[in-house]
Amino acid sequence: MARTIRNVGIVAHVDAGKTTVTEQLLFRAGVLRTAGSVDRGTCASDSLSVERERGISVRLATISFEWDDARINIIDTPGHVDFCAEIERSLRALDCAVLVLSAAEGVQAHAETIFRALRDLEIPTIIFINKIDRMGADVDAVIAEIGRELTPDYLLLQEAEGREQGEFGLGLTWCEKTWREHGDSALARNIVETIAGLDDTMLERYLQGDELVFAELERSLAASTATCRLYPVLCGVAKNGVGIEQLLDGIISYLPAPDGSIDSPLAGVVFKIDHDPALGKVAHVRLFSGRINLRDVVPNATRGVEEKANQLRKLYTTKYVKIDSLEAGDIGVVCGLTQAQVGDVLGEGEHIPDRYSLSAPLLTARVRPADDGDITALAHALQELAAEDPLLDIQWLREQRELHVRITGWIQIEVLGAILRDRFNVEAEFEEPTIIYRETPARIGYGHEEYTMPKPCWAVVKYLLEPGPAGSGVTYESQVGVNDIAIRYQSEIERTIDKALRQGIKGWEVTDLKITLVEGNHHHVHSRAGDFALATRMAIMNGLVETDTTLLEPILEFRIVAPEHLLGNITSDLISMRATFGNPDFEQGKFVLTGMIPAATSLEYPIKLASRSGGKAKIATRLSSYEPCTLEQGRTSAYRGISPLDRAKFILQARGAITE
Repeated sequence: MARTIRNVGIVAHVDAGKTTVTEQLLFRAGVLRTAGSVDRGTCASDSLSVERERGISVRLATISFEWDDARINIIDTPGHVDFCAEIERSLRALDCAVLVLSAAEGVQAHAETIFRALRDLEIPTIIFINKIDRMGADVDAVIAEIGRELTPDYLLLQEAEGREQGEFGLGLTWCEKTWREHGDSALARNIVETIAGLDDTMLERYLQGDELVFAELERSLAASTATCRLYPVLCGVAKNGVGIEQLLDGIISYLPAPDGSIDSPLAGVVFKIDHDPALGKVAHVRLFSGRINLRDVVPNATRGVEEKANQLRKLYTTKYVKIDSLEAGDIGVVCGLTQAQVGDVLGEGEHIPDRYSLSAPLLTARVRPADDGDITALAHALQELAAEDPLLDIQWLREQRELHVRITGWIQIEVLGAILRDRFNVEAEFEEPTIIYRETPARIGYGHEEYTMPKPCWAVVKYLLEPGPAGSGVTYESQVGVNDIAIRYQSEIERTIDKALRQGIKGWEVTDLKITLVEGNHHHVHSRAGDFALATRMAIMNGLVETDTTLLEPILEFRIVAPEHLLGNITSDLISMRATFGNPDFEQGKFVLTGMIPAATSLEYPIKLASRSGGKAKIATRLSSYEPCTLEQGRTSAYRGISPLDRAKFILQARGAITE
């Protein structure tokens, strides 16, 4: 079966026409009677009401259909940068991709970021230049931009040509007829020479004037595409269906089928979680090897649990279709995995691609219900949404009746609000978001706690806290023997470390440090595991007071491409935002500038840059690191909840004696 499957991601910068391309692929394949419209909110892959109302995709959608005796599993992804976490999740499930560009806007910033990820992961990709009929469309300019800003290893397989009354269509398209009847055309000659240039045997035959067979040219082109030595380029007008059949043929001819054997051990990844009214919680799974049969017990390696596959489904347009098994290389829906979360590995993880990060949430915002009586309903709704998008990282402070979420930008806030209203019937209000800072110990110090009163309790611990290298995260080790602190209590300590570091003395997550348990003891009668969890949180906070902490701010790597005459204004902007950058590179009337910039000073800059340049300049950013900053440059945050430094209240709260 795997030989006839293509797992294809459709990716693009917002408004390049990606969803329209998906819709036309489904229509041309006979899955839809009529192609939906983004403007009218009738697209099959936009199932959420907020997607239909706003005309943008906010969640990835998987749809299967047949074309030319092959099954194509489409993964349609959001184009807006606020929802690039959805693209991150799709990257682990797809084998190949179609990158959609607009012939009018060219290679936009987010498209460049996405292509970099595809290239880094060596995911074979077809580039589809859409909207060649648009006012201001310039296919030649876009192709030059592809070579300059994406890859020089592109290969144009189609000609775009002008027609009467300003309309545009397709000229020659690479196919056997073109090879036979127009082999001397510039398009055909360039294709043959490029293909032969990557195949020594074929190149020698070509130079000797031997006749080349179309089928072997196609095989060589497919092999070069599969190894990312070539990126085929096609053109069209998706809304009119122009170029869509050629794109479908290109997907089958040039993009590779998945590897994997059904006879190998089970290996799969959960890349999406949905909550269906009829089926309940459903897990979208990509299998890399093995097979899941109906009612099989499926091991979840990430959670350390086993759960039964109660139902198996494939999604054809908006309908779930029952299947008896899900096999290696395929994508499907598994019901019954109640504990599964996005990113979980099913079976063995050896053949599963690593995670790839396009971005990280840099903002945090408090959420409150419009009606105070809806706080519990809001908490449950956000927890369900967090199962679908773990990066939301919901913090539910029950005693303080506060909810906090991590977000990427304002569009995500608006969409979250709409989903809460439409899906959960809860009106929510979001406070002004703030940048997420971190903190790290400023020097070496100790944190000590003796939690021995009031009985029954006993947990004595002492930790050495040491600053770690930037980006090192958190490491923990114990130098205390099990005779002093029993193994079950030490296990509880290790489980508590992450929670103890979620808020430091400046209110932010603590990172880049080494924690060593150097002393401690338990009591054979009075000790409980919870005592050591409580003592650990108090001891570590005491230690952070002794070491003090340095505030860390998120730093973005940036790349700006803009007309030369804007260089002075843009560099002045960058200096005022505390950016660091090198010398610009100049080419064809434009400059390219790369460097580092604090997120806190630059979140609104893409809008300002677009306005300043009339849309002719673009900036692409990516989280690079967290670096030290002064208190004046950053921001501290009040401790959410009762701080472990307020020892008496903290203990009483843990014992249930107080609720705030």
